[in-house]
Amino acid sequence: MASGTMAPRSATAAAVELPDAVPVAGDSPPPSASAGLVAVNRYRLLGLLTALAALALVLWLSLVVGSKDVDLAALWPAITAYDGSPEHVIIHDLRLPRTVTGVVVAVALGLSGALIQALTRNPLADPGILGVNAGAGFSVVLGVAIFGVTSIQEYIWFSFAGAVVATVAVYFIGSRGRGGATPLRLTLAGVALGAVLGGISSGITLLRPAVFDSMRSWSAGTLSNRTWEIFTTVAPFILVGTLIALAMARPLNAVAMGDDTAKSLGANIVSTRVWTIVSVTLLCGAATAAAGPIGFVGLMVPHVARWIVGPDQRWILAYTLVLSPVLLLVSDILGRLVLRPGEMQVGIITAFVGAPVLIWLIRRRKVSTL
Repeated sequence: MASGTMAPRSATAAAVELPDAVPVAGDSPPPSASAGLVAVNRYRLLGLLTALAALALVLWLSLVVGSKDVDLAALWPAITAYDGSPEHVIIHDLRLPRTVTGVVVAVALGLSGALIQALTRNPLADPGILGVNAGAGFSVVLGVAIFGVTSIQEYIWFSFAGAVVATVAVYFIGSRGRGGATPLRLTLAGVALGAVLGGISSGITLLRPAVFDSMRSWSAGTLSNRTWEIFTTVAPFILVGTLIALAMARPLNAVAMGDDTAKSLGANIVSTRVWTIVSVTLLCGAATAAAGPIGFVGLMVPHVARWIVGPDQRWILAYTLVLSPVLLLVSDILGRLVLRPGEMQVGIITAFVGAPVLIWLIRRRKVSTL
């Protein structure tokens, strides 16, 4: 990403992040500053523990709530002593793989959104708005329609390729003209590209009824009928992408202060950007292959995390890691209840929640700063 995309940091943000990014030998913060930092970190840790408790509650609800509620007494035995009874089948074979797939997909979407926002310093950036999910989804549709791929082991590679091409295309389009790749240009380019690719994907599925039947739920973003095969296929890619994302937290703190400052602090800007894009590609490609193009998770959750903990990417990524599954699983639970005994795809629910949030963010006076 070009340095022109990066908005100036406030003095307060720089003051917060500079000690974290480059501790200077021989210097020690004043006692009052140390006490304040300890208090802030205690507040952050307390919030993170609260988020973990919320995640545990949502995981439990995801296993017991649905078109058919199950006896709470059957929950643990269904996991540890599976006997093939109807309730055990519902929990072990249907809801457990659905829930754990939802967790890893949410982590992938949330972290990729946080990385994109940090790298471009664009608070409106996420894999959906920048067209990355649309590129991955379009590539999968092509793979199914033209090459006849049917298993996730095959079309996950199409998803990765589409995510890479969409990322490069959005940056290329957004960087043309005077001013370079500003946050607004990138957002407009992503929305336009996503709309075009989404329209072509819909056209292909309508022209090929067999493709439409197999892709109908997936194209809306769904966690229904997720299997252990899907989870085991995407989990390694998401794990690698997550580890890279967490390793990029400190470098992104330096890059957030501008290219010149980051270089003076010893940060490798090119390496940071390359590895961040690699992580985003792995996370978005795997998540889209597993559950379809689900939007707004990568937009909303990093914002919530930033409001709670401030600009430090280490804490933002930690909160995003926990809060993203909370949002996606709550949306999935709501989707099971609104049309009970049927269900609504989780991608539709997140769109209902995310669209008002996006409108509010756009109307904010300081929307272009982080």
